[in-house]
Amino acid sequence: MSQTALAPAPLAGGGDRAALGARFDAVRARTEALAADLAPEDQVVQSMEDASPTKWHLAHTSWFFEQFLLAEHVAGYRRFHPDFAFLFNSYYEGAGARHARPRRGMVTRPTVAEVMDYRRHVTSAMDALMAGPEDDVWAAIAPLIDLGCNHEQQHQELLLTDILHALSCNPILPANRAYRPAAASAASGPDWVAFDGGIRRIGHDGSGGDSGFAFDSEGPRHEVLLRPHRLAGRPVTNGEWRAFIDDGGYRVPQLWLSDGWATVQREGWQAPLYWEQRDGAWHAFGLAGLRPIEADAPVAHVSFYEAEAFARWAGKRLPTEAEWEVAAAEYPVAGNWADSDLLRPLPDPGGDGLRQVYGDVWEWTQSPYGPYPGFVPPPGAVGEYNGKFMCNQMVLRGGSCVTPAGHVRATYRNFFYPHQRWQFTGLRLAEDN
Repeated sequence: MSQTALAPAPLAGGGDRAALGARFDAVRARTEALAADLAPEDQVVQSMEDASPTKWHLAHTSWFFEQFLLAEHVAGYRRFHPDFAFLFNSYYEGAGARHARPRRGMVTRPTVAEVMDYRRHVTSAMDALMAGPEDDVWAAIAPLIDLGCNHEQQHQELLLTDILHALSCNPILPANRAYRPAAASAASGPDWVAFDGGIRRIGHDGSGGDSGFAFDSEGPRHEVLLRPHRLAGRPVTNGEWRAFIDDGGYRVPQLWLSDGWATVQREGWQAPLYWEQRDGAWHAFGLAGLRPIEADAPVAHVSFYEAEAFARWAGKRLPTEAEWEVAAAEYPVAGNWADSDLLRPLPDPGGDGLRQVYGDVWEWTQSPYGPYPGFVPPPGAVGEYNGKFMCNQMVLRGGSCVTPAGHVRATYRNFFYPHQRWQFTGLRLAEDN
């Protein structure tokens, strides 16, 4: 496979070698820190088909660099183990055969210790590669290194959400870490913020911007027509969701899309994922264990179907991704990220305009995940990163409390199937003016 075939569409800064090398090492170290408090037994569990074992995340993010950088750009490079490409490829058809996703939890060997050896091998080889390439080689590999770092940050979030789901399946509901209190929030700001209609531009412009990086699916930049509308000042809270439950929200089929109601009936949903009643009060399981729900914090772990039903119950709607992006572009990309180590949504901090635009919870939109006008996936295996998933999924925006700081931007498009809810997914309401 040629270097040209592997060149990704995302734009990466990459001009500062020392800065990109330091970023690579920091991302690798952060992934390992997230797994450090987990026992080996924790790291091999696969609790459902959508989730992967921690050990697999640790190995797959190493395979990515080995596959697309070391094997392609280091003369005479020898893979750490001949079986690892098969075991730890995710979905890249162009990179060869792979182990079935639903059976990743059956891979008890290699051990966690061997996977950590693999990580050290790949990190060391990558550091050597970045230390001395000629300018033309650097120009080819820098975008791939940046892509690999952003890819690993996505898996840092998945590592946390997947271990949360695995621990939730343990009958004694063990915590991943101790609960850390947060500072008290200020008074809430305005309930609704109005936006004018008109022609606006969304999508990444390919210039790098403040982040210096964007995934291919974030562009091309293009024009959209918006109608006058209003967005809620903050995401929907646990207290508001509790009112939805008390009013029979999960029992009224008229509130639900047909597929959503069928899912509610089939799965027996009565509340968000991880909610349960103890002594007549709602509690939610999180990375700090089972705790009473915080009424003023954003609701999390709800599917698109649930978000859409709640919006209908409230007499509102979900925003489009264009409405969300145009509004979010006016705010700094700051919020409650994983780096705070609180790892849970926090109450509205107060202030003017929209709050909690970034961090806390991913916000469902009513927009399907599809290509922007003029989108063309890049050639080669890296072209499989986003483009082939542009069907039957819905767009979410803004990041969550387990998203690494610096990873998202206003143009960032996340996507999941409408029934999925093990991520920190919530919603912000919208209405037409």
